Amino acid sequence: MAADMAAQPATLAALVDARARIVGSLRSTLRPPPAGAVIVGRGSSDYAAVFGRYALEAAIGRPVALAAPSLTTLYDVELDLRGWLAVGVSQSGRTPEVAAVLSAYADAGARTVAITNERESPLARAADAVVELGAGVEAAVPATKTFTAELVAFALIAEALGRTGLMASAWSALPDAVARLLADPEPAELAAARLADAAGLACVARGHLLCIALEAAFKLREAAGLRAEGWSAADFRHGPVTVAGADLPLLAVSAAGPAAADVAELADRLERTGTPVLRLSPSAIADLPLDPSLPEPLATVPAAVRAQQLALALALRRGVNPDRPPGLSKVTPTA
Repeated sequence: MAADMAAQPATLAALVDARARIVGSLRSTLRPPPAGAVIVGRGSSDYAAVFGRYALEAAIGRPVALAAPSLTTLYDVELDLRGWLAVGVSQSGRTPEVAAVLSAYADAGARTVAITNERESPLARAADAVVELGAGVEAAVPATKTFTAELVAFALIAEALGRTGLMASAWSALPDAVARLLADPEPAELAAARLADAAGLACVARGHLLCIALEAAFKLREAAGLRAEGWSAADFRHGPVTVAGADLPLLAVSAAGPAAADVAELADRLERTGTPVLRLSPSAIADLPLDPSLPEPLATVPAAVRAQQLALALALRRGVNPDRPPGLSKVTPTA
């Protein structure tokens, strides 16, 4: 897992260098703009899809939905997706369910894009266009470099479809921002020490960073065996907040953007009433600090890296092998 994480700056730099080519190719394939979009993925790729929903909907100003794969694979529901875009995301491209759903969506009239690390995979063959991650072999079971590459891929698709407001300077700064975080593991090690005896963890965020709260919880469960759950900070107020307290720490995730104040208010309020709080943010009091200069959509990438560092540090502290979590495999053949 550590080696996979260390490869992220190079993987991201290659995608950033290919940005103009990828965006140009997608624009020629995806004209005219879609009436809406639907995204299908599983596992960590499903959390990347949550980011994709925010990025694509903001770019095209039209509805973007996360797929319900079982409606296609188990219930035989036929959709009318004429004029829509369908995106399938899978690091291996070999999850049968994701490839089958994307193929069905193509039959339903959608134009299709695959995001995958394997260009010759079934998912790639089912698509009109492919965004290849170029991450190389990912040795550990937990997805790290493929997850951050998937976030970048969605941002590139959004740029191909509409206006994102992301400047070239922000794109070019991204790989170095990740490299600096990887050279600074101490904040994650200190945060892991605070979670060493925790029975659970609530991870909250809003907006583009919601995907990181979900993925952070997933990584902590997967790699370190911590019973973590990811929530929208808004949804957390609707019931789950009642279980917050001294025995359930909170990880509050935010970046510079419209959602930061709401997440900070929730964290501050719970901390005042006795909940241990860890902050993953660009604020001066952050336990897991981020570069404040990156715009919110791109800040998801270093935020994901901080979550990976935390999961790795906690796994090692707990004596768990993060590379081979019990009961898991790299490709999960859901149908």
